[in-house]
Amino acid sequence: MLTVPAAGTSRGIRVPPGYRVGIFASGLAQPTAMAYGPDGRIYVTQNGGTLVAIRSGTRRPAALVRGFRIPLGLAWRGHDLFVSEQGRLERLTLRNGHLVDRRVLVKGLPFGEHQQDNVVVAPGGKRLYWGSGSTCDACKEKDARNATVLSLRPDGSDLRVVARGLRNPYGLAFQPGTGRLYASVNGQDELGTVGDPEPAEMAVVIKPGAFYGWPRCWPNARTLRLSGSCGGVTRPAAYLEPHSSADGIAFWQGDLFVAEWGQYLSNRFGRRVVRIDLAPNGKARRVTTFASGFAHPLALLLDRKGGLLVADWGRGVVYRIQKP
Repeated sequence: MLTVPAAGTSRGIRVPPGYRVGIFASGLAQPTAMAYGPDGRIYVTQNGGTLVAIRSGTRRPAALVRGFRIPLGLAWRGHDLFVSEQGRLERLTLRNGHLVDRRVLVKGLPFGEHQQDNVVVAPGGKRLYWGSGSTCDACKEKDARNATVLSLRPDGSDLRVVARGLRNPYGLAFQPGTGRLYASVNGQDELGTVGDPEPAEMAVVIKPGAFYGWPRCWPNARTLRLSGSCGGVTRPAAYLEPHSSADGIAFWQGDLFVAEWGQYLSNRFGRRVVRIDLAPNGKARRVTTFASGFAHPLALLLDRKGGLLVADWGRGVVYRIQKP
């Protein structure tokens, strides 16, 4: 049994020598995504459909906006805030300290077993990139926009499919200096056995027009190779623990960090943050456990004092990891 600390404490969170961990904010209700606003506050979506703002030391933040449909991603572009939720993308504007002019930019995207996930603003700000999960575990999607990474203009127009074959491309992050767009991807549920769990979760570099395998090809957790019918499939940048639910990602200290949410009914996989050491060609040199002892870590964010913030969906706590 995994030993985890109670909500509101950092006791039990394990980090490497030379790092320390503390509580940044607490009293949240299943936080799903975090992003710095132009006013210096960190805006956080919550699973129940609310948006709050936090600073260091915040306890039980009040809801600023309600009524989102399971929001899983948010991103700022200037004073405009984009919120990804089930089947749609909304935009709000920060004006005089208030979020106003709420508008649905895109609607009608199918969702089912998965939904629409993280959204990020491309360098230069001219386009957004948006993860759109599959409606099923393994099937042929009726809508070409599912199991993809999408791209669109900030006004909601010119929605395009960038990359396909991504069962649930949850986390998105641009690598500083290279402009590469990375995504974390959740693999199928019904492959493998208890003794040989499959498939691996993966991190991929999103390339226009690329196909990443789902549902006919998957990353093999045992061999660290692709299995199935894999002709024309773009290989992953990193193989991650199977069934760990690889979700929020962020670049910090030159490496890629991935929050592995874990499983509902088991402590066997995930519930940790892993560190991916990337080679200059964008592929992983090694994947190691960086921090563990969480209930369900989900969102990651660099804070402006040089630390890494980890939002624990399971406890409603945002932890800050830093070097002393």
